[in-house]
Amino acid sequence: MVFFIESISLSLGANSMTPDDRREHLRTSMSATVKVEHETLGNFEFGTRDISDGGVFIAIEDQQFAPQLGDKVTVQVQGLPMAAPILHMVVRRKTPEGYGLQFADSNL
Repeated sequence: MVFFIESISLSLGANSMTPDDRREHLRTSMSATVKVEHETLGNFEFGTRDISDGGVFIAIEDQQFAPQLGDKVTVQVQGLPMAAPILHMVVRRKTPEGYGLQFADSNL
């Protein structure tokens, strides 16, 4: 269960990757609520937009969340019947809609 989110991505089916997209991993649309914890910015809850074997995109909407690229965060899916594992991730991409987070080694 350590890679719970990654397992979800493999079981969701079709992906949303466009022909012009050069990302390494195929993405799948996924809507879930996740808790994101940043060492200095605090705890936040966001919705996800998509997921892949490499990471997840979180939609920040109007929340005041402004990490730097390369910052480390922890992420946990919310709303499940049992506590989901806490995953270590790195902020890799910023868009006006949110942030792309990459799965990190467990020792980060």
